Amino acid sequence: MHYYDFYASPRGQMLLVADGEGLCGVYFDGQKYLPQVAPDWRRDARHATLRQAQRELAEYLGGERRRFETALAPQGTAFQLSVWKEISGVGFGQTITYAQLARRAGCAGSARAAGAATGRNPIGIIVPCHRIVGSNGSLTGYAGGLDRKRTLLALEAGIPELLAAV
Repeated sequence: MHYYDFYASPRGQMLLVADGEGLCGVYFDGQKYLPQVAPDWRRDARHATLRQAQRELAEYLGGERRRFETALAPQGTAFQLSVWKEISGVGFGQTITYAQLARRAGCAGSARAAGAATGRNPIGIIVPCHRIVGSNGSLTGYAGGLDRKRTLLALEAGIPELLAAV
């Protein structure tokens, strides 16, 4: 059974999805790969995992949280799960390249595959795929949009003037 609710974040409406094991989706409205709410999903604003995720996201976006504690239950291929696990290890305010991510996931030379898996990350922000950048440091690819990626990196860098510009 999947449960869902919406969160009106300062960066736009978000769809949060959980199952019996944890949070399995955090999506910005309009982002690439945004799932449709299935008929058998149940909206539940009081679901403990969804409430915790909303609280932690609000704290993060308010500059008060650096680590998330919500239980996660992403669904994907073995390769995707390994990439998402490595993304989770990239610290607050840090970035790595897609090539570094591929090496960390045990697939050196597979930066494009790591990028594709990153793009399919179903738990944006909490599994911080916004911290993955191009080989020259450029902001490439983000399912939630490059403006949001830039904003999240500015938030973590503590650069309020960049936040105001986005």
